[in-house]
Amino acid sequence: MESKKADLDRVDRALLRALSVNARASGSALAAEIGVAESTVSLRLRRLQQLGHIRGYRANIDLAALGASLQALISVRLAKHAREQIDDFRSAAPHWPGVIGLFHTAGADDYLLHVAAADASDLRDFVLEHLAEHPAVAHTETNLIFEYVDGDGWQDLVK
Repeated sequence: MESKKADLDRVDRALLRALSVNARASGSALAAEIGVAESTVSLRLRRLQQLGHIRGYRANIDLAALGASLQALISVRLAKHAREQIDDFRSAAPHWPGVIGLFHTAGADDYLLHVAAADASDLRDFVLEHLAEHPAVAHTETNLIFEYVDGDGWQDLVK
């Protein structure tokens, strides 16, 4: 990880910070904000993508506006740690309806699923249909998300 960080200079870091605020900013707007030529911005963005520092650009969708006003984090403990069952769970779970993300974790639980649902009934149905019946799953614990606040502390990592 340190070798990747060493590849970043002041301009690269400034670009990453600016894109984190507005990923749709134009090349000319980024150039003006950072104080470099637009061609420099273009070359640097291409390089940052090739190096894997920028993995993509995404829209931040308001799921509640689409009818999925309930979100939860579901801890998942696997029954056994056979490679085939782990791989099956890992490949299937991100594609289940309502799954926002899947984290492979250390500790008492093996995975943490971030899911969205229309309401408590839909969330219960998700757990029953996708987790309770899954042969690799031994235990789940569902935690409702009352509020989510974006963090910006990661920016200290690119200073």
